[in-house]
Parts: sequence; C-alpha cells; structure tokens
Amino acid sequence: MSRGQVRNATGDSFFVWEGDVLIVNILGKPSAAKDAIGKPKGTQLKVSVTAAPVAGKATDHMVRFLAPLFGVAVADIEVVFGRENVNKQLRIKSPRKLPAVFAQASLLTDDDE
Repeated sequence: MSRGQVRNATGDSFFVWEGDVLIVNILGKPSAAKDAIGKPKGTQLKVSVTAAPVAGKATDHMVRFLAPLFGVAVADIEVVFGRENVNKQLRIKSPRKLPAVFAQASLLTDDDE
C-alpha cells in the first residue's frame, strides 16, 4: 500500500462491523441548509452539516450531530481519516442505536440473491 492510500475496510458497503465498533465511510457536505443523514452513495454515506469547512470545524460539528443518533458520547466517535476532507471514515464504539439507513442497507445486502 503506497503512502496516501487507505485500506477500504468496508468492502462494497458504506459500513462494516469490527466487533462492537461500527466503521462508516462518509461523504460530507459542509455548509448545508440543515444537518441530515442522506442516502448511501457507492461505499460512502452522505452526511450534510450546516458548519463551514474551516480547520476541521465541519467534521467536529458532524461528530456532535451524529453522536446522539447512534446513542453514543462524542468521545465514542473517532475520525480515522478525513478530518479536513469531504471523504471521511469514522469508528463508532458500541452504538446503542442505528439510523434507519443502516437497517435499509442491511436488508439490501441480505436479499441480494
């Protein structure tokens, strides 16, 4: 693996479980009209936030927005890469709940026969 490349831990999905840790690939949209989780786009989940992309502040805002949606503390979400980029990967430790888009994606992968 050359410098600058990151292993795609999620395969052909936007998320994968690693024990009790949920790994999620994010396509961020800063300076949006509202904070929202969108639809999966390829191997990323679109997440819009109202914060401007200045020195990682949009990513910080995104983590604060996502924490209650997953039922975790802000400290339980680690930004693996992409703090100052629209392409990010998050590790969410022991989420107590999942937004609906995760259930929909699970149903799609289970019924792919």
